[in-house]
Amino acid sequence: MSQSHFETLAIREQMERTAQNEHAAPLFLTSSFTFDSAEGGAALFSGESDGNLYSRFSNPNTSEFARKLAHLEGYNHGIATASGMAAVFTAFAALVKSGDHIVAAANIFGNSLHILQAILPNMGVACTLVEVNDNAAFEQAIQPNTKLIFVESPANPTLTLADLSFLGKLCAEKGLLFLVDNCFATPYLQQPKRYGAHLVIHSATKYIDGQGRVLGGAIVGNETEVGACYDFIRRTGATLSPFNAWVLSKSLETLAVRMDRHCSNAQLLCEFLKSHPEVQEVIYPHDIDNPQYELAKAQMSQGGGLVGCVVRGGAERGAKFLNALQMHSLTANLGDTRSIATHPASTTHSKLSKEQQLAVGISPGFLRFSVGLEHHEDIINDVERALEKSK
Repeated sequence: MSQSHFETLAIREQMERTAQNEHAAPLFLTSSFTFDSAEGGAALFSGESDGNLYSRFSNPNTSEFARKLAHLEGYNHGIATASGMAAVFTAFAALVKSGDHIVAAANIFGNSLHILQAILPNMGVACTLVEVNDNAAFEQAIQPNTKLIFVESPANPTLTLADLSFLGKLCAEKGLLFLVDNCFATPYLQQPKRYGAHLVIHSATKYIDGQGRVLGGAIVGNETEVGACYDFIRRTGATLSPFNAWVLSKSLETLAVRMDRHCSNAQLLCEFLKSHPEVQEVIYPHDIDNPQYELAKAQMSQGGGLVGCVVRGGAERGAKFLNALQMHSLTANLGDTRSIATHPASTTHSKLSKEQQLAVGISPGFLRFSVGLEHHEDIINDVERALEKSK
């Protein structure tokens, strides 16, 4: 499309209209597609002509969603996956082989960490984990057989940032692939392509859907790397359903306005938590007291919808606090219209030992808030009541 603004692209880019002249994109709930002739079918299978064959390969709805998200990230190529974790595993499995080595941030989602530490080693792929904000450690960890660098930024759940500019230049210098999980920031707040990322990964289940309805994931990026991922998915089947793709594509139309509200509410919750005597520490990328504030301002247009804090009293106080909440949802999800509170040490990162949790910045009293779209006073009042009740 000729329009360059994010909001316009997210709303106006969609598949071509059918003969019915529908305004919104239709839903193609079909497992397969017919051929005009035997020769036409053969041409589709051989790749001599473009078109839909089978919904595990492509579908108008999944194609629309992947193409739109790719364009919002600044790329021309993308594929949709059944979930965010399907996207993460596909990106690794499609791009590395036995004998290769990966350098990754230790500060990542627990299941992504499990893939790197438990699944890929069984396939002959080694991994070195380093602190996401330690530029020197990334450079020192590179080996002759290193194939790629992988980070989440902001990291899950500690919100620590990777220096994307440094890592992009390092990968270019060393001839490595650069993969970024951009789930927390979304393309509205941050575009890793600007820093040389070859692939950007999303759990579309989070902010892209934004209402806790469907699972989905996506991989967008350069043609060669996306092509390898598409070939892997086409054969292994981690395909997004047409219905979920239709939901997610429509959800992208409101991503910008939703993220504006998420960010403004999160900033206000951050300021409240900083002033509360029962809170030891607050983590928010655009908090002026955050040690990475300048980096956050350079990489992210706003601070995002997630806020972390450490409450006094450790894990026991954290549990009491969660139980005292009245409005916040207690769930492992994030990016919803509804505010969510999570205790990562006992949920998303519970498979890690206490030593491993501390190593990646998860203390016993650490809480993560996914700040929703409710009125900010109601969000803050609920947190204030729970802090008082859990003393």
